Amino acid sequence: MFQLTRAGEYAIRAVLFLAMQPPDQVTGIREIAEYQDIPPSFLAKILQSLQRRGIVRSHRGVRGGFTLARPAEEITLLEIIEIMEGPIFLNKCLIRIGECPKDETCPVHEVWGEAQARLLDLLGNCHFAQLVARAMELERR
Repeated sequence: MFQLTRAGEYAIRAVLFLAMQPPDQVTGIREIAEYQDIPPSFLAKILQSLQRRGIVRSHRGVRGGFTLARPAEEITLLEIIEIMEGPIFLNKCLIRIGECPKDETCPVHEVWGEAQARLLDLLGNCHFAQLVARAMELERR
């Protein structure tokens, strides 16, 4: 069963928080951690991973912190999940042909494949700009 780890969840929350900031605003780890209820030391490791993959940019100095390295319109949920968790497979038979000896004869194999394709499509088409808009809509309620 695929289940998002705490690191994956925290990475999504951190990227969403940065996406909600003005583009040039540098935000410190403490502010992100406090607002998103993430342990600062854990968040630092997550942000390092996201920086290595070009999602966030680190700014050094007294007023240092982080910004998004790309526009929120270009960053998807799938990208963040796969950075933190690796590729998503709903069942081991989908990892590669032959991983499961029943690939050819299993009546559920096609269903797993279609479910995975739909999930990847949904996550791959969900951009952080959309999530920011949704967050703002929820705040107005």
